[in-house]
Amino acid sequence: MSTSPLVVYCLLALLLCAAPVSAQQVSPPAPILPIPTARQLAWQEGGMRMFVHFGVNTFTDREWGDGTESPDLFQPAGFDARQWARVARETGFSTVILTAKHHDGFALWNSRYTDHDVASSSWMGGGGDVVGALAEAVREEGLGLGLYLSPWDQHEPSYGDEAGYNAFYLAQLRELLTQYGPITEMWFDGAKGENAKAMNYHFHAFWATVRQLQPGAVLFSDAGPDVRWIGNERGFAGESSWSTFDRSKVSIGATGIEKYLNEGDADGPDWVGGECDVSIRRGWFFHADQEPKSVADLMDIYYKSEGRNCVLLLNIPPNRAGLLDDADVRRLQEFKAAREAVFTNDLARGATAMVSNQRGGDDAFGPAGLFDDHMETYWATDDTVRSASVIVDLPAGQTFNVIRLNEPIHLGQRVRAYRVEAEGDGQWSTLVEGTTIGYRKLDRIATTTAGRLRITLLDARGCPLLAGFGLYLDTAL
Repeated sequence: MSTSPLVVYCLLALLLCAAPVSAQQVSPPAPILPIPTARQLAWQEGGMRMFVHFGVNTFTDREWGDGTESPDLFQPAGFDARQWARVARETGFSTVILTAKHHDGFALWNSRYTDHDVASSSWMGGGGDVVGALAEAVREEGLGLGLYLSPWDQHEPSYGDEAGYNAFYLAQLRELLTQYGPITEMWFDGAKGENAKAMNYHFHAFWATVRQLQPGAVLFSDAGPDVRWIGNERGFAGESSWSTFDRSKVSIGATGIEKYLNEGDADGPDWVGGECDVSIRRGWFFHADQEPKSVADLMDIYYKSEGRNCVLLLNIPPNRAGLLDDADVRRLQEFKAAREAVFTNDLARGATAMVSNQRGGDDAFGPAGLFDDHMETYWATDDTVRSASVIVDLPAGQTFNVIRLNEPIHLGQRVRAYRVEAEGDGQWSTLVEGTTIGYRKLDRIATTTAGRLRITLLDARGCPLLAGFGLYLDTAL
């Protein structure tokens, strides 16, 4: 027997009326501007990058060539870009950035615009292409490719003719951007020696060309626009390290701005994260009489770069054979093992927590987000809150000396000040007080055993958010 449409309609109406009404969801916090772009987020999440200084300086035992070197000096008989890329991947790097041309003007690819390049060398019968070989090698290893093209070219005759030289530079830049597939970072500086002719570099034209041809690449320089120099070549970011920045206060190659570069600007209108460049050896190019830094030195650099809301750019210079030197490879392997020994065992796993304020009382913004390793899940407070705390109960008394905190930076960098305390005998004692957190903050403290901790976000640019918390034991401290 068929049912009339009217009966069906009435039954559906009764069911809809009887269905429980779900509670209205609490909206997530609005971002506090500025916030990172997609390419800036990918850069930060990628972590450490490897710098590779390689060229005629490798064979002259110099740091800065002068452009008069014969291309025939370049003879890396055992050159193997696959070895570079394999070591980079195996030891924890996401991208390899090559000095495609340093200040001497020697191009590591066959450039139509100069005779000072690999095609003019007898190496590989003039058919060598270091940039091309590296581009293929990093793709095979699942890594990104970055390039540095020095703006100071001591070989090029047009240097000093502003219009002519900048046109030459843009022509070489276009070669690099169109011949080697995706590029994840273009690295610019204001290099200009005391003997250089007075001339301006047309950085805005350089940047616009990269945006046009490689829109996924981040642009590095003193002034960004995506990633900034950290103000020193020791690999150290400031204790306070903001990704927020005011680009109008900085010009490329200027002096006296190192502190601003090192710390950023809590009130800056631009998002320009810090990249910490440093070499594993004393020099940037390979010198046989130099040794790599110790594991302890590299770990200190790691804590002061990756552990201070920045990205570490570690230079590993190939030797005259065209290979990453055995001593450097061993040190990179030891450096990786040291990081793994600390960070593979999060002592906060299994912890529970309660908070002083939870956004709208919604569990979606509760403290569980601190322990799941996802930036999209985080503890959030109500909009009117600027200071809040979370008490963490550890699964058992844990012994640790490194504390990790993470902000969900896709919603902006917020925290201006925080404190972490441990409970003992009914009293709270301060373990560390800090200022900024950002993408990742790693605090080294005196070795402590505790079962309960309190994290207090003391001040923030908006309602404070926290996406991660971890505890580790570094036995080398």
